[in-house]
Amino acid sequence: MEIPSSSSKQAALLAITSIFILFWVPSQACHPVDQEALLEFKAGITSDPSGLLSSWIPFSDCCSDWAGVSCSPSSVNNGRVVNLSRPGLVSDTTGFLFATSMSGTLSPFLGNLSFLRLLDLSGLKDITGPVPAEIGRLNQLEHLFLVSNRLSGSIPSTFVHVHNLKRLYLSDNLMSGHVPGNLFFTMRLLIELDLSGNRFSGPVPSSIGELDALTRLDLHENIFSGSIPPSIGNLRRLKYLDLSGNRIAGPIPLSIGRLSSLELLYLNGNLISGSIPFSIGSLASLTFCRISENRLTGEIPPSIGNLTRIQRLILENNRLSGKLPSTIGDLAALTGIYLSNNRLKGSIPSSIGNLKKLQTLDMSRNRLSGPVPHMMVRLESLQSLDLSFNPLRLVTLPSWLSELRLFRLLLAGTGIIGRLPGWLSWSSLSTLDLSSNGLNGPLPEWIGNMTSLAFLNLSNNGFRSSIPIGFKNLSLLMDLDLHSNKFHGHIGNIFSKNVADPLGYFNSIDLSDNMFTGPMDEQVGDMPAMSSIETLVLSNNPLGGSIPRSIGKQVQLQRLELAGNRLSGTIPLDLSNAKGLVAVSLSRNMLTGGIPADVLNLNDLKEFDVSGNRLSGRIPPHRGDFPASAFLGNAGLCGAPLPPCKEA
Repeated sequence: MEIPSSSSKQAALLAITSIFILFWVPSQACHPVDQEALLEFKAGITSDPSGLLSSWIPFSDCCSDWAGVSCSPSSVNNGRVVNLSRPGLVSDTTGFLFATSMSGTLSPFLGNLSFLRLLDLSGLKDITGPVPAEIGRLNQLEHLFLVSNRLSGSIPSTFVHVHNLKRLYLSDNLMSGHVPGNLFFTMRLLIELDLSGNRFSGPVPSSIGELDALTRLDLHENIFSGSIPPSIGNLRRLKYLDLSGNRIAGPIPLSIGRLSSLELLYLNGNLISGSIPFSIGSLASLTFCRISENRLTGEIPPSIGNLTRIQRLILENNRLSGKLPSTIGDLAALTGIYLSNNRLKGSIPSSIGNLKKLQTLDMSRNRLSGPVPHMMVRLESLQSLDLSFNPLRLVTLPSWLSELRLFRLLLAGTGIIGRLPGWLSWSSLSTLDLSSNGLNGPLPEWIGNMTSLAFLNLSNNGFRSSIPIGFKNLSLLMDLDLHSNKFHGHIGNIFSKNVADPLGYFNSIDLSDNMFTGPMDEQVGDMPAMSSIETLVLSNNPLGGSIPRSIGKQVQLQRLELAGNRLSGTIPLDLSNAKGLVAVSLSRNMLTGGIPADVLNLNDLKEFDVSGNRLSGRIPPHRGDFPASAFLGNAGLCGAPLPPCKEA
């Protein structure tokens, strides 16, 4: 799922660049104390492949001649260095941005730049070691950017003296330890704080509530624990809050409702429990809310309907229960609702039909019951609908679905029976999942008219037919799952389907547990649609014949399952050419001969099963840790992990 915060780092880099331009001042003669500090910093850099510091030459003027350094006028503070900016994202003479790096450590002498207001050493990638405690002496520092390096250690306790700091970015490093509880009592001017992508632990300090000027707080992807401090409600100017990917537990505090300026809220991927507080309805500015992957219980509060600006609501993978509030239909700006994998029950409120901007609706894996309201036909912008695995008892696909412009329709396990409705033949669906229902009869010839299909899952139904010749027209199809039906006949129409280059090459095929017959075409590995297959599962079909040697040409193949297919002949050595194989299952066949050593020793092979065949000979020495059960049922096999071979 694409999340709006994925562009936040780019936005931060642009902000850093803007701040540098804002703080540029005419150069003046360099103060000797500052020049010494900068040269000591350069001395700590062991590698500078792009020459970011190449202009830093002794006996030249650091204010006028050194790249990335600017000073105050001589009439102000005697021309002291105020900006030091050498980030890993730089531009050439044409304005094109490119990335570079530095290796080394941060010199304690940086603490001697006592008039510094901007320090930007972000994105250099290989700066290691701790953040020097001496930086705490920079009491005029306003902007500190050390993003995307390999800095370690904790936040220096001396940072309590940096009273004028407005922006502190330490994200994407290797820093750890607790955040000092007294840190925020002195940083009262802080506007943006980003400690994400580190290893910080312990609780989020309750003193965070002292930062009443804060507009951005990002602590995601750390090891923070404890609960969200109620003092967070004091951050009335906060627009961006991201605590995702930690180990935060306990409830969402009622005080969160006081964040009236909050626009983006990420609490996903934690251990948060309790119910969603009623006060969430007071977040009048909220446009994006993700509290998924937690342990939330209770009902979704009716106050959710007050979030009139919200565009995406993501509450999936929790333990929410009760009925959906009808007020959900008041969220006129919504483009996406994600409520899957909860315990919601009752019927879908008809008010949901009011959401004219809704593009994605996912309520799968709940306990919702039918009927599905006809009012949903008014969802004129809807592109993706997933109601799978709810006891809806649909019986038939609602005919009004044909009036929507859906690209994705997923109604697996919703009680559909009978045959596929003909209106599907003129739909523009790219994804269709009707698995685990009671569909039966033949796969219709018109399936070939669904030429937009990229994903088709009809598994675990009662289809009884061969694959029609029209199937070859599915030139965009990349993932196919027909397992656990009663399909029969040859599978050649699947393997030989057309492609619409560069699309339509299979990623995965699962035809297992049917009645398909063979033998497989010996040239299956040469067919265009099969050239990039990663998963091929044909188990438990009476295919017969031998394993086609051409399967070895499928160099992206990772999983090959041909168990219970009545295959005979030998295991082809050509399989060793499929270097990406991770799992191979050839059990319960009639294979003879030995096990090729090159197949058994494929670098990535983790699973291998040839049990229940007629193989013979010594099991080749191998690196993989395969159990004895993977080789049992072959009377002629011997050697580890089976008993040793008897000498002639």
